[in-house]
Amino acid sequence: MNIKITGTGSYIPDIIEKNESFNKNTFLNTDGTPINSENTVIIEKFKAITGISERRYAKEHLNSSDLGFFAAEKAIIDAKIDPETIDYIIVAHNFGDVKHNTIQSDMLPALSSRIKHSLGIKNPKCVAYDILFGCPGWIETVIQAKAFITAGMAKRCLVIGTETLSRVIDKYDRDAMIFSDGAGAAIIEATDDEGGILAHESATYTYDEAYYLYFGNSNNQELDRNTRYIKMAGRKIYEFGLNYVPQAMKTCLDNSGIDIKDVKKIFIHQANEKMDEAILKRFYRLYKTNIPDNIMPMSIQNLGNSSVATVPTLFDLVRNNKLENHSLNKGDVIIFASVGSGMSVNALVYKY
Repeated sequence: MNIKITGTGSYIPDIIEKNESFNKNTFLNTDGTPINSENTVIIEKFKAITGISERRYAKEHLNSSDLGFFAAEKAIIDAKIDPETIDYIIVAHNFGDVKHNTIQSDMLPALSSRIKHSLGIKNPKCVAYDILFGCPGWIETVIQAKAFITAGMAKRCLVIGTETLSRVIDKYDRDAMIFSDGAGAAIIEATDDEGGILAHESATYTYDEAYYLYFGNSNNQELDRNTRYIKMAGRKIYEFGLNYVPQAMKTCLDNSGIDIKDVKKIFIHQANEKMDEAILKRFYRLYKTNIPDNIMPMSIQNLGNSSVATVPTLFDLVRNNKLENHSLNKGDVIIFASVGSGMSVNALVYKY
C-alpha cells in the first residue's frame, strides 16, 4: 500500500492588487513615526527583496471557507471520487473566516465543518477538523492524513489550506504588501500505485522564536489599540528559515533513501523570493553539490504570500502545466517544505 495525492485543486482570487496600488499608503515605523523614504522607493526595495509584483485578494463576499470549498471541489473532481467516501477533511488556516471590513475572526463552526457542509457531504463518519500550524499548515495536513491512513483509521482524506490574509493586514505597515488570499486542496488516499509519500519531518521551535509572527497593533498609534493585525519580525524569520528549513529538508530526504541528484522539483512555501532562494542554496550546500536548473517553481511574483495556500496552489499549477517551464512526470521525486508561525518547519519527500 502506498499513500498518494490522487487529485488537486486550487482557487486563485480574481482581484489583482499591483504594487502601484500601495503608492498612496502612509507607511509608518512600529513606533508610529513616518518612514523617511518616498513610497516609490519603499515599494521598489520591497520588490527587490520579496520578488512580489502583485498579489490576489478575494472578493468582498467571499471568506476563507468559501475559497477552501472551491479548491476542495476541484480536487474531488480531479480525483474522480465520491465525496461521501472521504474519511477526514483537515483544513489548515490561521484566522478563520474574517468577513470584509470586520475586526473579528470567526471560527465557529470550524472552517472544515463549513466546507463539508458546502460540499453537501451527508456521511457523519467523514470527520472534519481544523489545524493551526502557521504557513506549514497544509504540508502538516498531508502528514496527518498519512498517519490516519497508515494507522488504518482512514482510506481517503481531503486536505485544504485556505486563507484571506488581506483582511488582517495593517495598511500602515510595509509588510502588508507581502500577504494575499487563496486556497489549495488535495485528496490523499491509499493506492496500489507506485510512489507516494516517502518521508516527512516536522519541528516547532518556541523557546526564543514563538512570537516572531503574532497578532499586534497597527503602526498608526491613533487607531483603536484593541484591533489587531498580522505582524512579523522579518529579519528573525529570514534567519530562522535559513537555519532550520534546509536541515529539515536534508533529514527528510536522507530518511527517504533518495539521492539528492534524483530530486526533480522542490516546492517551498512562497514567503519571500530571496529567502526561498537562500534556503535552496543552503540545502544544496549541505550535500556539497550544485543546484540543478529549473528545480524550484515560484508563484510569489504574481500571487504573493497566501500562507497555507502557497504550497498546494503552486503544486496544483505545476501538476496541471499552468506554470511556464515547469511540469511533473510519473516517478519524479519532489520535496515540499515550509516555515511559519509557531515557529514551525516541515518537509515531505514524495514520489509523483
